Amino acid sequence: MKRVTSLTKEIEACRLEMTRLARLHKLSSPEVVRISVKLDHLLNEYDDLKQEKQQPTLKKASYC
Repeated sequence: MKRVTSLTKEIEACRLEMTRLARLHKLSSPEVVRISVKLDHLLNEYDDLKQEKQQPTLKKASYC
C-alpha cells in the first residue's frame, strides 16, 4: 500500500512538471517527451499494482 501512495505522489508531481514544461516548450521537445515517458512508466506501474490487488492470485494446478 505504501508503494501505491508514493506512486500517486510521484505521478502528480510528474504531471505538474509536464504541464509546466509544456507551457515553456513545444509538446514535441525533448524535455516534454522525456517527462511524458516517465509519467507513462509511473502510470503503468500504478496500473500493474492495482491489477494485482484486484485479481486473486491464481494457484498453480497440481498437474502443471
